[in-house]
Amino acid sequence: MPLPVFADKLYVMLRTIIFDEQNKPNKQEKQQLADFLHDQLEQYGDPKNQIERAIDYSLKECDSFGGFVMLLKEEESLRAAVVINRTGMDGYIPENILVYIAVDRNSRGRGLGRKLMTQAIAHAEGDIALHVEAHNPAKKLYEQLGFTNPYLEMRLKKSKGWLN
Repeated sequence: MPLPVFADKLYVMLRTIIFDEQNKPNKQEKQQLADFLHDQLEQYGDPKNQIERAIDYSLKECDSFGGFVMLLKEEESLRAAVVINRTGMDGYIPENILVYIAVDRNSRGRGLGRKLMTQAIAHAEGDIALHVEAHNPAKKLYEQLGFTNPYLEMRLKKSKGWLN
């Protein structure tokens, strides 16, 4: 069902689209999504091939636990997108990880990120984890939606001869 949004004194309709292993995007839609995320994530993004891999994971187009992609479209224009992947774990690790979320830079400040996050949280089965850089402005939104930071994440990037 379309969602009404009051923006710039115009009444516009937003449409939510969910892609998953049962409802997959066509090749053009998938490319548009990858291009959108790569462009809109700016310094918080990854190389396009990694974004495409995360989308494939969510759609179970590779050996994975699946997940979903949720889009907000205004008429035919993509305004926001989120990729959530299932971890295959529960209890000790959240069941889902929010891999990517982006809002079109020309549509920011209209509440679309909050709307998309709220819908994605409601749609996901189980808890959700996400990684956010400390200086990312989206961190405030995540905290307002109830995300907390109970742990310090540490990573080991193994390289050749890492143990020597």
